[in-house]
Amino acid sequence: MSTSDHADFGVLTDPFGDPSDPGNRPARLAVGVVGTGRVGPALAAALQLAGHRVVAASGVSTASRRRAETLLPGVRLVSPPQVLAAADLVLLTVPDDALAELVAGLAATGAVRPGQMVVHTSGAHGVAVLEPAATAGALPLALHPAMTFTGTAVDLARLAGCPFGVTAPEELRPVAEALVVEMGGEPEWVPEEVRPLYHTALAHGANHLVTLVAQALELLRTAGVAEPGRLLGPLLGAALDNSLRSGDAALTGPVARGDAGTVHRHLAQLETASPDIGQAYRAMARATAQRAVRNGSLKEEAAAALLDVLNEENH
Repeated sequence: MSTSDHADFGVLTDPFGDPSDPGNRPARLAVGVVGTGRVGPALAAALQLAGHRVVAASGVSTASRRRAETLLPGVRLVSPPQVLAAADLVLLTVPDDALAELVAGLAATGAVRPGQMVVHTSGAHGVAVLEPAATAGALPLALHPAMTFTGTAVDLARLAGCPFGVTAPEELRPVAEALVVEMGGEPEWVPEEVRPLYHTALAHGANHLVTLVAQALELLRTAGVAEPGRLLGPLLGAALDNSLRSGDAALTGPVARGDAGTVHRHLAQLETASPDIGQAYRAMARATAQRAVRNGSLKEEAAAALLDVLNEENH
């Protein structure tokens, strides 16, 4: 998208200056939130703590409206067009699949004003999804906090040092990064063309980690462990720390050692305890073996024996 065709962004970069310099604070903005799920109210509250003014919010469900009332007390709850009418900076914090339709609808009704900052927080999208708003003269920004949200005040503390995936027209990059810094975050520039891959990586790591941990907890409970979280916590914490520091070099366990006999016994246990988890174990073990071979910690012959075990249908 060539958003520079729709608006002159250059005039906005000077007031922000270097976003890492606390002396360069953006002008105070009237902030509105469309979508008061777990993310929007927390980010709006962070901007309010930085000195901006949250003037309006829009939420549909009872839970989302209650969240807004808790994190943004006194802020009026209105329709999305009314939010845009009141705000200089609009946070669009709706589900990924609803974003394009929302932006198109707001632009079509004339709710978007020239010079208005329109910010979405979807990791899956860059600024192309904001094209209708940019055509109407808005300043499009994609600011994705790489964190899970609870929808409570605890999220504000977690924003300190939180990485944000930032995508914007180059002219607006200082503006986008300054807003992230004001929310307490750390901007990480993500070019438009790799935004989908960026989000795939985060979802694969965070979402599937939850599934993996939940499966391990389930098996430990089946094994009679009363407090499986207490048992797993230190082990998983160390594994996560080691893998973030060392990548594939942190691989340990029977697959990385090429211990096909142990893997065979694991699969036999899973056949009885949980065939569904057994399938996940097979898939992860195959991926682990492939990475261990690539980094040289597992010999091809040992990997072949492992794959023979993993490819057997019944144990």
